[in-house]
Amino acid sequence: MNPPVNPAAAAAANPAATPAADPRPAVAVLGSLNMDCVIGVTQAPQPGETVAAQRVQYASGGKGANQAVACARQGAPVRLVGCVGADEHGERLLHALAQDGVDTRWVARRADASTGLAFVIVEASGQNRIIVHAGANATLDPDDAALRQMLDGCAALVLQLETPLALVLRAARLAAALGCRVVLNPSPCLPLPDALWPLVTLLVVNEVEAAHYAGHAVTDAASAAAAARALRARSGGAVLVTLGAAGAVACDADGCRHHPALAVPRVVDTTAAGDTFLGAAVARQLQGGSLDAAVVQGLRAASHCVQVAGAQPSIPTLADLAALPWPALPLRLDPPPKALA
Repeated sequence: MNPPVNPAAAAAANPAATPAADPRPAVAVLGSLNMDCVIGVTQAPQPGETVAAQRVQYASGGKGANQAVACARQGAPVRLVGCVGADEHGERLLHALAQDGVDTRWVARRADASTGLAFVIVEASGQNRIIVHAGANATLDPDDAALRQMLDGCAALVLQLETPLALVLRAARLAAALGCRVVLNPSPCLPLPDALWPLVTLLVVNEVEAAHYAGHAVTDAASAAAAARALRARSGGAVLVTLGAAGAVACDADGCRHHPALAVPRVVDTTAAGDTFLGAAVARQLQGGSLDAAVVQGLRAASHCVQVAGAQPSIPTLADLAALPWPALPLRLDPPPKALA
């Protein structure tokens, strides 16, 4: 069976065409667009050390763009608000997003700023170190009218912290007022305004971010659950804590559950794994899935992602997941662990 045609992709291929309204709930993503310079090394250099690179690759990235692509490839109509420079990198990023059917009408192009850049050092183990130059991302400042237009008809707004924090808060307030779910991935870790917490419907953090905001170390599922409970007490919304190879912890009004990860034969690059998890989870919820179903979809997508090099090149489609196995049943972390029926 052929996959459904995304109307935004059709419009990108034929600007004169007016796509029919898409009955599926849309996802709005406000976030960064970066050109990634991926440098493959055996091991990252120590201070003062020079090492040889095995490969250098340029690929589309940025947390906002990655999460938009992850949602789109899992079947959700996606709108992206962001900013690029009026340069070659910006044009390449926008072209790649159009190929995935992402609606980029709200992506500004600035002649006075360069497109964001990320320098990604990937070790042979798959671990990465990332240095980001925000560039045009730091200038993103759409007015409320543009944000309302972008949010019209959307069921969820996805936010990260690679764009100005004041804008993140303003967009979250508008989305909440319009009845739109607010999904926050607070990365990189920054102090969050108190007014932002109660607006968040779903908080998605990795173990480092969970530890930062909860104020204690996260080293396993039990400590992740403790952090998730603390964060849920601040926001009132659901919390997902990703744990890499150890899976993820989901926490909501029904308590905390630990979802094991799928076994991966070989980790190639973990760069976009978190963004892939988030996009797949959000898309699954918008398709009617429960929080636990969303976590399972996120884990399956992330397991595919880490086996492919590059940020957006590694993000899977629904078809890519068809042959993947399903993870083991989750374990309740309160009361004492037992397999869910």
